[in-house]
Amino acid sequence: MEYILEAKNIEKKYGHFKALDNLNMHIPKGAIYGLIGKNGAGKTTLIRLLCGLQRPTSGEYTLYGTLNNSRKIAEERKRVGGIVETPSICLDMTAEDNLKEQYKIIGLPSYDNLQEILELVRLNNTGKKTAKHFSLGMKQRLGLAISLVGNPDLLILDEPINGLDPEGIIEIRELILRLNKEKGITFLISSHYLDELSKIATFYGIIDKGKIIKEIDKDELEQNFRTRTQINVSNLKECVKYLEEKNFTYKVISDSIVDIYEKINVSELVIALSKRNCIVNDYQEKGESLENYYLNLIGGAKND
Repeated sequence: MEYILEAKNIEKKYGHFKALDNLNMHIPKGAIYGLIGKNGAGKTTLIRLLCGLQRPTSGEYTLYGTLNNSRKIAEERKRVGGIVETPSICLDMTAEDNLKEQYKIIGLPSYDNLQEILELVRLNNTGKKTAKHFSLGMKQRLGLAISLVGNPDLLILDEPINGLDPEGIIEIRELILRLNKEKGITFLISSHYLDELSKIATFYGIIDKGKIIKEIDKDELEQNFRTRTQINVSNLKECVKYLEEKNFTYKVISDSIVDIYEKINVSELVIALSKRNCIVNDYQEKGESLENYYLNLIGGAKND
């Protein structure tokens, strides 16, 4: 697998506090990498390091195969765009003028692709309207547009949907997917919205106490999402007897609810249990979520 970015034994200290502790990370080329962790886990510190805003206390990382302490790293960073915490927007400027400023900042000789970028983020019809009159979703899309100046291969986004309404969240989601598919841009996205992240991410890194404790791709993760059939029964004792006889994997949730971790024919189950004086009052197909997987993993980490 080809990696755009690899981090090895990264440590970042602030006095005696370790924000990052021997962190290892691998971002595959073309991935939408979801970085998951609670507040204080080290997400923003990591992002600031990877964007070149801070330096690690020890350890190293490579960007496109170039070490972070190499003289060539500044050139490789030109291939990276990002939004750290909040978009850098001039509120008294139009969307077009904001982009022109970014062209000047990174030293581009002309405004090539400017209109294409505005169309991509659907801000090409905002005219002379200044950014202070934009909705929060429009401001976030403008921030993304600014990060696209220079045609980056990697976009690093810190909480890109924070505070957005449902329509704004959908707009950002569709934009990320479109940029990934049509432009081949790799993403590193830090987000608390795990349900939303699960709709777009192809690879995940779970960070806790300054360490990446798990990296897993979407396919492998989905295999860990154990589907189950939850049934509500009138006679728990007889239901358990039947499940034991069938050697089914199950878990008793309450005095009337059981989760069955097998592929079952519900009609056959209902008939079989009715013969044992056990009525199935209700059943539901259920599956684990990314949030449950994360919480179980973090819970396990805490008990190590």
